[in-house]
Amino acid sequence: MAEHKLTRIHSFRDHLSDSLSAHPSELFALFSRFVNQERGMLQPHQLLAEFEAVFSEGERQALKDGVFESVLRAAQEAIVIRPWVALAIRPRPGVWEYLQVNKMMLNDRVQSLSALQAALRKAEEYLLNIPADTPYSEFNHRFQELGLEKGWGDTAQHVSETIHLLHDLLEAPDPCTLEKFLGTIPMVFNVVILSPHGYFAQANVLGYPDTGGQIVYILDQVRALESEMLLRIKQQGINITPRILIVTRLLPDAVGTTCGQRLEKVLGTEHTHILRVPFRTEKGILRKWISRFDVWPYLETYAEDVANELAGELHATPDLIIGNYSDGNLVASLLAHKLGVTQCTIAHALEKTKYPNSDIYWKKFENQYHFSCQFTADLIAMNHADFIITSTYQEIAGSKDTVGQYESHIAFTLPGLYRVVHGIDAFDPKFNIVSPGADALIYFPYMEEVKRLTSLHPEIEELLFSSVENSEHKFVLNDRKKPIVFSMARLDRVKNITGLVELYGRNARLRELVNLVVVAGDHGKESKDLEEQEELKKMHRLIEEYKLNGQIRWISAQMNRVRNGELYRYIADTKGAFIQPAFYEPFGLTVIEAMTCGLPTFATCNGGPAEIIVHGVSGFHIDPYQGDKAAELLVSFFEKCREDPTHWNKISQGGLKRIEEKYTWKLYSERLMTLAGVYGFWKYVSKLERRETRRYLEMFYALKYRHLAHSVPLAVDGETITNGPK
Repeated sequence: MAEHKLTRIHSFRDHLSDSLSAHPSELFALFSRFVNQERGMLQPHQLLAEFEAVFSEGERQALKDGVFESVLRAAQEAIVIRPWVALAIRPRPGVWEYLQVNKMMLNDRVQSLSALQAALRKAEEYLLNIPADTPYSEFNHRFQELGLEKGWGDTAQHVSETIHLLHDLLEAPDPCTLEKFLGTIPMVFNVVILSPHGYFAQANVLGYPDTGGQIVYILDQVRALESEMLLRIKQQGINITPRILIVTRLLPDAVGTTCGQRLEKVLGTEHTHILRVPFRTEKGILRKWISRFDVWPYLETYAEDVANELAGELHATPDLIIGNYSDGNLVASLLAHKLGVTQCTIAHALEKTKYPNSDIYWKKFENQYHFSCQFTADLIAMNHADFIITSTYQEIAGSKDTVGQYESHIAFTLPGLYRVVHGIDAFDPKFNIVSPGADALIYFPYMEEVKRLTSLHPEIEELLFSSVENSEHKFVLNDRKKPIVFSMARLDRVKNITGLVELYGRNARLRELVNLVVVAGDHGKESKDLEEQEELKKMHRLIEEYKLNGQIRWISAQMNRVRNGELYRYIADTKGAFIQPAFYEPFGLTVIEAMTCGLPTFATCNGGPAEIIVHGVSGFHIDPYQGDKAAELLVSFFEKCREDPTHWNKISQGGLKRIEEKYTWKLYSERLMTLAGVYGFWKYVSKLERRETRRYLEMFYALKYRHLAHSVPLAVDGETITNGPK
């Protein structure tokens, strides 16, 4: 019965979408009349009176065929707050739908598509006779006479560009022009970004489990997004305040961090905040951290709580929801489905590719990693999303030698659970490559002396060369004159820091040429993470086995990003290099950071760095499974630099050029905002609703995911209790 009701509701939505997309000029005319009369609220009889006043009997008959009139007759009231019109629609007893229309840019002088085209032609002629930098306010009155309102641009030049795009689109539509036009018009004002697991804060968290690159990515992302949103709003000449909310988990007992604070403003922004919502069970809220592998039984309730918090904080529905990582993408799917909002998915990493054969041997890993929940959640999110962002092409479809993250989900089997025959189409147009960059205020080339933070050099020298061991750094460097090979990552198996130490220890010539400095783990306290515990033990064993004290410096995870930026540049001063030895790296933010600072970079050939770096031109690829060959490549580079000092500069400059061309946050934010407009447009006006896929996903979630999530033990303030049957 519930499923039948749900189907009927979606059927109504489909008819509504079809009707509105079939009659755009009629929609313009009707809502223009609502807005320009500036009546705060309209009752059903008033709505029908306006409908009959705008359209002739013949036009109304044509609209009946498209269900337009029946939709309007089902409206119980309309609220008009310029430039918005909101309709409350009751298609049948007990069923309500809500429609919000933004009637910017046109007034009631434009009553049809032909009238709009005529107005655009007159506007173009008018703009040819005034200076390009003329503010919109100086010709606003003339445009209102033509039927055009605010939103076309803030100057004559910007207005002319927008009008020209729309004119071309109406005269000879094509996909490129449509994308450019939709990218020009600001349609995204409220953005919600999901990252539920781990410690998410702006300070004192980067050394904790389940934090690191994703937090850095999101904080840089929101600063760039807000800047781009404000720029587009200003250029279009409208006065709307955008909001961005990073939604994460509230941790009441996260001492020394702000993770217990409900709302926190993001530094360097005006309208962006971190909103924290706790995990909740029948026994109350969960106060302490739990691993990202254990979050699954909390997420459905969490999504409901987040929806309530967003309603209170935004007083509106978001225009775009962005999920991060598997848990955040599942919550984003639940929210987007509930609210009818455009959904973007960013995987960052998919565990299926990080842990080889984790699908075939999922039962072996289940108690520790709960891969069955994760893989199921990934399938739901990647199919539910309106569009998917990856940082590189290889994440989607891999390369000649490697399988892509998403490609690996096309077909696979979890023995005894289910078989995936067609999990994802790697060539679906929903996939888009939007590469991030590094914060330009923190990461910039070492040769920009005026910007260098030389006041931090005494601290950095203490960090690198002090002869005293403590909880922050262990082991010493005997020869300060040697170049430094530097690496910085989480201390887990996939990042392969211990593999780097081993390849260094095994190569006597490499040890003669360079020192090794690694930033990873935490010496000061026992790790809560089982993998990190094992890697800590392995690090100590390798350093002792190869007698590396005197040639290696092992530094605890560094949370000061500003100092880290200068640390990269200080390593560059030594004519050293950065190395990222991971078995698999989805993208590689540290690779981008190092290259942005001008530091020659060696990075894994498995994953994003293989695409970021052009081998031998802007850096070098290494195979983490062939440590001896990687060591020889490093030896070859540093020996060549000894013979020809310009070789180091050549690779450094090649890296900087590569970053400028492809990996900046400015390029990222421009592309993401354009994609949000394009996919948001198609979500609401196209007939391609993917109804069958949505129905299947609802079934898959209810019959598979819920059961799997319920089987994961609950953690209550650090203790675990096993879910019982319901």
